Amino acid sequence: MQVLNAAPQGMPCLVLNADYQPLSYYPLSTWPWQEAIKNVFLERVAVVSHYDEVVHSPSFEMHVPSVVALRDYVKQDRAPAFTRYNIWLRDGFRCGYCGKQGVEHLTFDHVIPRRQGGKTSWENIVAACGPCNLKKGGRTPREAGMPLARPPQRPNMHELQAQGRKFPPKFLHESWMDYLYWDVELER
Repeated sequence: MQVLNAAPQGMPCLVLNADYQPLSYYPLSTWPWQEAIKNVFLERVAVVSHYDEVVHSPSFEMHVPSVVALRDYVKQDRAPAFTRYNIWLRDGFRCGYCGKQGVEHLTFDHVIPRRQGGKTSWENIVAACGPCNLKKGGRTPREAGMPLARPPQRPNMHELQAQGRKFPPKFLHESWMDYLYWDVELER
């Protein structure tokens, strides 16, 4: 991961909760600069830091925000949405059967197949690479001789956030660094 001191392309704005924690690590909670400015004018956010770039109107000019904080706190203890993306994030973008990470064509698999009464739920779905999903087919892991690395379970938002911190973006702006905490070494 690279730390930039110039505004990144598109000038994204890091969005923090009212407690100055990111709303999300993966994907990182950012807005386009236009959305950030709109929310500044609507008084929904406070500008914490800005880029050197300035935007102009006929009667006004403003530095483009690089970090904003919501004025009202958004609770983070809600249950995460059941989506393919969150399944992959929960499983670390790693196949639950062979353990390969960063697989280009990651799918999701019913541990107990639907034809055997398996539900589409947190507790019955795992990330699987295409070859493992095809190999397992409509069988249980035991029937296919493909044990799971760990049984699937429903994560909470804090677990997904912690998992997301393991996948930092390719770049961060230096103004974001005081608000983000990654589990990796940073390049400057």
